[in-house]
Order: sequence, then structure tokens, then C-alpha cells
Amino acid sequence: MDLGLTDRIAVITGGSIGIGLGVARAFAREGANVLIAARDRERLDQAAAAISRDFGVEAVGHACDVATAEGCASLVAAAREVFGGADILVNNAGTGSNETILEAPDEKWQAYWDLHVMAAVRLARGFAPMMQARGGGAILNNASICATQPLWYEPIYNVTKAALVMLSKNMANEFIPLGIRVNAISPGLIRTPDWVKTATQLTGADKAEEYLQSVADEHAPIKRFGSVEELADFFVFLCSDRASYSVGATYFVDGGMLRTI
Repeated sequence: MDLGLTDRIAVITGGSIGIGLGVARAFAREGANVLIAARDRERLDQAAAAISRDFGVEAVGHACDVATAEGCASLVAAAREVFGGADILVNNAGTGSNETILEAPDEKWQAYWDLHVMAAVRLARGFAPMMQARGGGAILNNASICATQPLWYEPIYNVTKAALVMLSKNMANEFIPLGIRVNAISPGLIRTPDWVKTATQLTGADKAEEYLQSVADEHAPIKRFGSVEELADFFVFLCSDRASYSVGATYFVDGGMLRTI
């Protein structure tokens, strides 16, 4: 299936590892040029070089912290300077949390709000005019199943990802007259380096796989974690012309983990 992404410009935050890197590689495989953003410059440069080498597209890394207004502004400027704008924005940067509401300080709430919500606001505000000038585009916000079905140990993550879903709906309504489609994705259990790291820390390297399988058995009827590549394919489809009627929706990619309809 031709997704019509050849020579498009895709910007992906949190793009040097895990889901973000998988999404960047999936776009590149379809012929899109990519601008990946993250804080670790060395890892970014390595990831961008590998993408260019493997797929023959232009891949550029930009080191910044999108949890700050300055970092968002620098990414918008980089897209304009390097590619003359962008057609696709994937707001993927984020991380899990671990706290209780009674004990978590205000500063932690604010940090996650800035990373999960304000980054998407600021980047959309910066990229939407460029997309409109180029004839339209797509914005995809990476939320989480926890926005709808929360896990008990990460209330800040649950709340800020739920806010991102609502933000996506409002963005969709506001931006569709500009020719910009906005959607959200709520992944379930996806096997990322963070999950492997957590399992190893909790149980040791020799029992990490057993732990991950127990998590999948408990939460996902499909009885396994999804791969980054499986999820990335769906990201890319939603940002392509093949999904031109998909607007303002949240899509669950969770192996049946969601327990409601």
C-alpha cells in the first residue's frame, strides 16, 4: 500500500529511542524525511545517521527539551531552517511516573504537565501555521491506555495523558479548517527499552522475561507485549493520506487491554 509519504517532512519528539525511534524509522521506510528531537545529542546523532543509512532519506537530529518553551521554539526553528517547514508532527516525548497523590510535590505535577501537555500545545502552535502554508498536514499525539484505564501507581501520568487526549480533540476541531488532521493514539503494553529496564531492575536480568510475560498475562488478552514496529506502522498510517477521514479520534492499540467499549 502506497501511503503517499515520499518526501514529506515528519517531526517526531522523543525520537532517539523506543516508540519515537520506531516511528521515525517507519516514516523513513515510506520515503519521508525525518527530524527527530530528544535531549541526548549523541544518541540522536547515531539514530539519525542509522535512519539515513538504512532508508536513503534525510534524517536530522535536534537536541532540545520539549518540556520547555525554549526547547519547543528551537525545534520549530530547526524544522524551518533544515526543511523549510513540516507536514507531520508526532508528539511522542513522555515518560511514566510513580507516586501517590498525597506525597507527590507540586513540582512533579508541573514537570509532567509541561512534558505531556504543554509540549504538544507549544509545538502545535508553532507547526500548524507552517503545515497550513504547505497545504495541510497531520498531528498525532501519543497518549496511553492509562488516560482511560489508569494504573494505580502513576496518577500524574494518568492525569496528564488524559489531558493530552482532550487536547487532541480540541486541536482536531480547531485545526481541521486549516487542513490539519489531529488524532491521538493510546497504546497498551509496548515492549520498549524502558519496560525491559524496569523488569530487570525489579527481578534481575535472569527473570526479566518471566516478569514481562506475567504483566502481559495479567493485562492483555492477547497475552503478549506489542512490538514498537507494530505500533509504529499504525502511527504512520494515521498520518498518511490513506487515513484522510480520520479526525479527532483516539485509537487504542492495546492487544485488548481496555476493558470497556
